[in-house]
Amino acid sequence: MSDAQGRSEFPDFPMFVSLRGRRCVVVGGGKIGLRRAETLLRYGAEVTLVSPETARELSHPSLTVLRRAYSKGDLEGAFLAVAATSDREANRRVGLDAAEMGILASVADRAEECTFKFPATAVAGGLSVGLVTLDGDHALAKASAQRIRDLFGGGREG
Repeated sequence: MSDAQGRSEFPDFPMFVSLRGRRCVVVGGGKIGLRRAETLLRYGAEVTLVSPETARELSHPSLTVLRRAYSKGDLEGAFLAVAATSDREANRRVGLDAAEMGILASVADRAEECTFKFPATAVAGGLSVGLVTLDGDHALAKASAQRIRDLFGGGREG
């Protein structure tokens, strides 16, 4: 059941999980995909980035970059997947494949296809904060996370 703005009567449950050493797959090497990969790396994930090209180079000891198009086998052994390409069909495919394999998925361009929402993050003043909005307003979540960082003397993104 949804309200007039299309929000579910039940908001998503906020849950914090350890990503330390867990395999996470990010499909898409644009600005959003790279930002998601960097966030996952800051939380200790082993990240595989799948994209024929990237908006900029990214290097980290826990990062593997596969410079090619996505294939279903890329999700083998993954804890979670992020679909962040500019291709609607590719994002949909990642979400469907992840669901079929029992893997949590964030589909950047379609909240209704997500099994988890990738939060805006702030680490400051001994806190780790993750923010999502009920209606998918990414700008509001990002601005709110920045306000939290500012409130606690700068902090950092995830």
